[in-house]
Amino acid sequence: MKFVYIGKGMEVSDSLKARVEKKLSKLERYFQDDVEAQIRLSQERGNRNIVEITISVGSVILRAEEVSNDMYMSIDRSVDKLNRQIRRHRTKLEKRLRAGAFEPIAEEPAEPEEEEVASYNLVRVKKFPVKPMRVDDAIAQMELLGHTFFLFLNEETDSMCVLYLRSDGSYGLLQPE
Repeated sequence: MKFVYIGKGMEVSDSLKARVEKKLSKLERYFQDDVEAQIRLSQERGNRNIVEITISVGSVILRAEEVSNDMYMSIDRSVDKLNRQIRRHRTKLEKRLRAGAFEPIAEEPAEPEEEEVASYNLVRVKKFPVKPMRVDDAIAQMELLGHTFFLFLNEETDSMCVLYLRSDGSYGLLQPE
């Protein structure tokens, strides 16, 4: 497993790196050697220590974020959260992580963005590869990310769809006509 460290508002010490690598080494049995783990460590006012770990394996993205007053505790909790995600979705993940169930696809060319900007405050633009998947795989991926919505290419209809979490705990799907 390869580790990429990003320190925001702090410098990542060797002891923090050693702690992260020791904890994440327990998860290496689920992954192949070429997996990259991105670890973002940040400190904010009020003694808030934030650890965000993102592991990208093919079409699966595992992500955990924890905030506490101790950086080491945040590391431990985020690795535990990743471990719970893997255990909870073990059968689905094993198919994809070990067998490489999805073949990588070529990225579609992005459509040119319109230059006209109203008085909106756009603070972040995020780009990501869109992979074809079934709706149940999209639900699993959305749960792994901890998001309330997920954009994916529906392999059954070959159209872009948005999966979202409804206020009653069920899921909704936005699909173009």
